Amino acid sequence: MKYGRLLSHGLFMATACSMAVSQSGSAGKARTEFKNAPEISAPAGYSHAAIVNGGKMVFLAGQVGLNKQGEMIGKDDFRAQAQQVFVNLRSALAAAGATPNDVVKLNYYVVGLNHDKLLALRDVRDQFINKQHPPVSTLAGVQALFREDAMIEIEAVAVIP
Repeated sequence: MKYGRLLSHGLFMATACSMAVSQSGSAGKARTEFKNAPEISAPAGYSHAAIVNGGKMVFLAGQVGLNKQGEMIGKDDFRAQAQQVFVNLRSALAAAGATPNDVVKLNYYVVGLNHDKLLALRDVRDQFINKQHPPVSTLAGVQALFREDAMIEIEAVAVIP
């Protein structure tokens, strides 16, 4: 049931985003502005809002620490898995004609989320994102992912011209 609600929420968000793009049009070069509300505490490595004008939206499926051969990298090493996830995200973005600078939204799912994993994730993430204009993001601690040795999954949304 948990997965059904999450999938429904994801489909709703994808539909809403698609409708917003079709209503605003995609002519011209994509312009993205990242904003932080002064009434909310300053975010650590993410933005409160992303405003997208034009461009094409790219939705990336959640990536885990599997290498090209389908082997889990760092079975008991969270940092190693996080690094592989970002390698996979970079590859998926490239396949769609995008780069990490085009990412406007990241969703993180971490098994057994704790402070040490948060610090490791931030360190690895900061090597991937544009730290001057970080994407909006959501981080959720979860009980499990699709296989027992997966410790992290990240999905992304990018906007390209």
